[in-house]
Amino acid sequence: MRVPKGFKAAGVQSGIKKEGLDLALIYSEVSCIAVGAFTSNKVKAAPVLYSKKVINRGKAKAIVANSGCANACTGKEGLANAKRMAELTARLLGILPQEVLVASTGVIGERLPIEKVAQALPRAVEELSTDGFLKAAEAIMTTDTVPKICWDTVKVDGEEGVILGIAKGAGMINPNLATMLCFILTDLKIPLPELKQTFKEALGLSFNAITVDGEQSTNDSVFLLANGLKGLVPPHYQAKFKEALVEVMRELAFQIVKDAEGATMVVRVIVGGGKNLKEAKKVAHRVANSLLVKTALFGRDPNWGRIMAALGDSGVPIRENRVSLKINGIPVFEKGIPVPYKEKLQRTFLESKEIYIEIDIGRGNSHFEVLTCDLSCDYVKINSQYTT
Repeated sequence: MRVPKGFKAAGVQSGIKKEGLDLALIYSEVSCIAVGAFTSNKVKAAPVLYSKKVINRGKAKAIVANSGCANACTGKEGLANAKRMAELTARLLGILPQEVLVASTGVIGERLPIEKVAQALPRAVEELSTDGFLKAAEAIMTTDTVPKICWDTVKVDGEEGVILGIAKGAGMINPNLATMLCFILTDLKIPLPELKQTFKEALGLSFNAITVDGEQSTNDSVFLLANGLKGLVPPHYQAKFKEALVEVMRELAFQIVKDAEGATMVVRVIVGGGKNLKEAKKVAHRVANSLLVKTALFGRDPNWGRIMAALGDSGVPIRENRVSLKINGIPVFEKGIPVPYKEKLQRTFLESKEIYIEIDIGRGNSHFEVLTCDLSCDYVKINSQYTT
């Protein structure tokens, strides 16, 4: 693992969860340019409301996050606890509260046991190290089965900068973020306006292009901190930086879908032939969120009629005689005419852990890809027993 210069992390157990790590801390030795994105759900958790104010300042030095409690729908007390979480962290690190980003994930409607956080934070500060990122990734997990972490390097004028990201997410995943937290760190620097635009574009190609169950959370947060200890990225290198950032964010997005609650396969819905990007997105998301498509995938049933029904219900003026459809490269429908089934199609469904659904709607040249997964009996079980 490569860690950006000047960053340290820790993950400790505070007792919010019955067992395991549940409190993560990330710290930069110097002030960072900070950008972020949050859930577009109208019901927003207290840490989201607090951290939006920090992000609006464009600067931060630390991130503190807990799992096991979302601190959402908790009223004024929830807001006070989010603020206190930042204040406690700032006091221990010798920085200002407005330099601390806060995030929470877990059950909605439960009050954050702030005293447990207060008792565990000194230990988290003591354990801050360049080796602490895996523990930090573990500490933000809820129904995740594995920690999610990724990094890449960027060479700029002889210096090699690093981009490192950790994330959590397995259920309540839908575009306009998801039920996810993601913290991205780099020792390179780009002026705030350019960094905001680069981050926005990378978000559109990664976390806003995945779905597990069509559900959106109250706590979604993505933070990007750039401390610049490896220098400023000049304009002619910014494309390379963007490429590496997109790679890190897309890999973390893939890890989220791969680890989706109860999922047995990753599914790529690739839509081409859109009159514009908006059309391609609408069709891709409609197919990716179709419960009938997802359950057919789980049953390894190559029932492509489910896909046709979903794209016809996308709101895009589809003409059946212009549509072509392939599954794992095998044509099943070509410009309004079914292609006879082949044994190969059934076999690829039984053997593959990754399914490619390619749709050409025949209206133009725009395309878009969404990552999704199947919907299994285990997903129902996990979410029917989440608080019991």
